[in-house]
Amino acid sequence: MTNTVAVDLGARSYQVRIGEGLIARAGAEIAPLLRRKRVAVVTDETVAAAHLPALTDALAAEGISATALALPPGEGTKNWENLARCTEWLLEQKVERKDVVLALGGGVIGDLVGFSAAILRRGVRFVQLPTSLLAQVDSSVGGKTGINTAQGKNLVGAFHQPSLVLADIGVLSTLPGRDFLSGYGEVVKYGLLGDAAFFDWLERDGPALRDGDTAARLRAVTRSVEMKAGIVSRDETEEGERALLNLGHTFCHALEKATGYGDRLLHGEGVAIGCALAFELSARLGLCSQEEPSRVRAHLAAMGMKVDLSDIPGDLPGTEALIALMEQDKKVVDGRLRFILARGIGQAFVAEDVPGEAVRAVLDEAMARRR
Repeated sequence: MTNTVAVDLGARSYQVRIGEGLIARAGAEIAPLLRRKRVAVVTDETVAAAHLPALTDALAAEGISATALALPPGEGTKNWENLARCTEWLLEQKVERKDVVLALGGGVIGDLVGFSAAILRRGVRFVQLPTSLLAQVDSSVGGKTGINTAQGKNLVGAFHQPSLVLADIGVLSTLPGRDFLSGYGEVVKYGLLGDAAFFDWLERDGPALRDGDTAARLRAVTRSVEMKAGIVSRDETEEGERALLNLGHTFCHALEKATGYGDRLLHGEGVAIGCALAFELSARLGLCSQEEPSRVRAHLAAMGMKVDLSDIPGDLPGTEALIALMEQDKKVVDGRLRFILARGIGQAFVAEDVPGEAVRAVLDEAMARRR
């Protein structure tokens, strides 16, 4: 069974197709987009070993030739050096503006390749083939592309929508457990920001989803994509409602920077911790009941996820240093931090004037729990 979700952006609209076996059918899915039967594939070394042969076989079955570049895996790849390497390789392959580039991998590959496609010949088409849960439910949809810099995460990039997204949920079974749960941090986010009934369902069926239930995975990915597609269709460039998708991310991006974008903290783990802290901050400000952050933490813990700063190994900078990192965030407006807070589960909103002392208090308490 394949579910299809439309991202409605006028002339730049596209479909997100979700189901099992989509990589094996990729040639037939992509062929209608092609002006000539050739594509360039960019992936990472780990994904290439697991899934590139199936993709190239599927393309060859439709008479589509493919060349491929495999970059190193990991968040550290999302930098200037690899952006240049990717873009120059695409030029060497003589990729033309009407050609299609395929991004096969997780969020790092999707973000990097999408940005390269955005700047190559002032914009070439690309297709997302997300192979991680995080990429399938979040980063492959919506056209945000970019790289990390010394100053912070995703501070350089472009809005560049894909022409198609093929989310093969069958490949999720090849993910290490930690990587799958990292992606689940983004799934939970959707329930917390705007669909309390979805969060209720996750509390009940999340363990089955984690343990490999195909129907549960299809439902979770589809509902997540539906929510993101709806928001992106109404607010493509984050002028308003799309900011809600950043629930937990102000804390998350500071923690990722503090831990060096490495294995100490995966992005979805940071999102989960950030969501828990955002609900704590909301409760401290009297926006929601004290029971709400406890419920968020209880579900994350039941799923076996990181829920607090105390779950991050190694040293962390202090409260003031973390706040300084937050001030480099993209969501700063006129020098003021914007947080996504909540009046309850499923009731998130953008808060412009969050008292600094409340943020400090929440971080101080979280730091105290590390001791």
